Amino acid sequence: MGKLRADAERSMRAIMAAAEDVLSANPVATMEQIAEAAGVARATIHRRFASREALIEAMEVTAWREILEAVKAARPHTAPPLVALHQATASILQVKPAWRFTLARQVPLSAEARAVQAEVMEVCEEVFGRLLGPGADLVWVRRAYLALLGEAAHGTPPASVTGHDPDALATRVLDTLMHGVQRTA
Repeated sequence: MGKLRADAERSMRAIMAAAEDVLSANPVATMEQIAEAAGVARATIHRRFASREALIEAMEVTAWREILEAVKAARPHTAPPLVALHQATASILQVKPAWRFTLARQVPLSAEARAVQAEVMEVCEEVFGRLLGPGADLVWVRRAYLALLGEAAHGTPPASVTGHDPDALATRVLDTLMHGVQRTA
């Protein structure tokens, strides 16, 4: 039973990874195109996911759960806030590129994905509150942080500056957030 479950899980992950690649290139791609990219029959996808929307919902839940796991691994409630924020940022920068299509959606489709996303945002604001203290506009800070995070994950930072290293990118995101854009000599 365990092997079957593990095989089914791998199959679902392979389908979601193929769907992410296909939908990133063509957001209106069909289930048939996704099945072809995944190397499975269309019927296999339909056994796992009732519809294209169900597949995208599963992708959203999986992506947001991975981000939540990355955030929780940074010990946001116990680590010093800047340490937790740096660790979470570096970890998220490892997760986000694999879910470019899925995480670019403004509003997740499913209630479950929205709930996980809300938990991530709540923890984010808590850490910013601990870091910046009372009176900080936490919603604005979170929005600025998410914009910087998106640019770091999907933009094209100069490789000479970051080498696309998650820790270097996290430092750049947090330096920009905390100190703004400054010209260096």
